[in-house]
This record gives sequence, structure tokens and C-alpha cells, in this order.
Amino acid sequence: MDRKEEIVYATLKLAAEKGLGTVSMQQIADKVGITKASLYNHFSSRDEIVDALYTTIRDASKERASIGVVDYDKLTSKGTMKEILSTAVLSYKGVIQDPQMFQFYKIIMSERAINPNASEIMVRETRTMTDATEKLFLSMQKRGLSDFKDIKSAAFSFAMGIHSILDYGFDLRTAGMESDDSMIDGYIEEFCRIYSGGGE
Repeated sequence: MDRKEEIVYATLKLAAEKGLGTVSMQQIADKVGITKASLYNHFSSRDEIVDALYTTIRDASKERASIGVVDYDKLTSKGTMKEILSTAVLSYKGVIQDPQMFQFYKIIMSERAINPNASEIMVRETRTMTDATEKLFLSMQKRGLSDFKDIKSAAFSFAMGIHSILDYGFDLRTAGMESDDSMIDGYIEEFCRIYSGGGE
């Protein structure tokens, strides 16, 4: 692990203990065991560290879930619309439910209403998800699996629906209640009923 990664993971630990909004550059430097001046040689601000934290943890989670660059035409080359969407959602869940990513989301979600940096990260994650969904939908449309009149709107609707169900599951788990995984299956099934193009 290089020094930048040390700084990033030290910030994650501090944020989990104290809350992201209260973590200072001095606390991060102390946690890593370097001077504050040395910390500024690696990152120009706390927000830059948080941004690197999001990128580093997301990339590491994707690697642990064995997700590389997605070939959308290959992904949609076999299976029904429902099977393809279920596979894509399962893959996304594998990334965001990775223990480190899940810990990071707990911090970000608890602070997004009061911390602009946390809100920006959630916006970036939502855009990443909607952009990927749009590419997937374009590929399905080419195969005749779907019948979208407005792919961009359909992709946004699907991504936000899945996002909301996952957020609801997160809230249930945080409250110590049992989450219901069948909600995602039901949502995908209904989405396919509305937008299926009838292709093979």
C-alpha cells in the first residue's frame, strides 16, 4: 500500500469513528503518522482526500467483485431482458455491498443532507449507475429485447428504482430489521412487462 492509499484508508477509519464532517487534515496526518505539511504534499485538501476515498474504494470493490470494463453487447448477447437486468443488478449489488464500500456508503448517506461533499459523491454514484444503465438499454434495444420510446428516461427510471430499493434495504438493515430481496425481483419483472420488446 502506498502513502496515498494509507491516507485514504486512514480517513475512512476516522470518518467511521467520528463522522466525515468532523475529520480534519491534522487528524488524518496524526492517524497516518506523518506531519500535516507532509499530508499536503499528497493531497491539497480534505475534499480531495474524500474524492480519492470514493474512487479508491469503488475501484477496489469492483476488483474484488471481479468486475472489469463492461462489454454491453456481450452482456446482452444471451438471455432474456429479465435475465440480463437481474445479472446487471446483482453485479452492482456485489460492488456496493462489499464491506468497505458498504462502510463508506453508511458514512456518506448519513451526512449527505448536511455535507455538500457527501452529496456530490452520491450524485456521482447515481450518474455512474444511470450512464451504465443507459448503455445497457441501448444494447438491449439493438437486439430487440426492449421497446423503449425514450431510453434516457427509462434508464434513469430503472436506475433510481433500483437505487431506492437498495437504500430501503440499507435502512432496514441499519434499523435491525430484515430486508426483502424479492422487491428487486418484482421490480425487474414489472419493468420487463412494461418495456419488453419480445426479442429472443
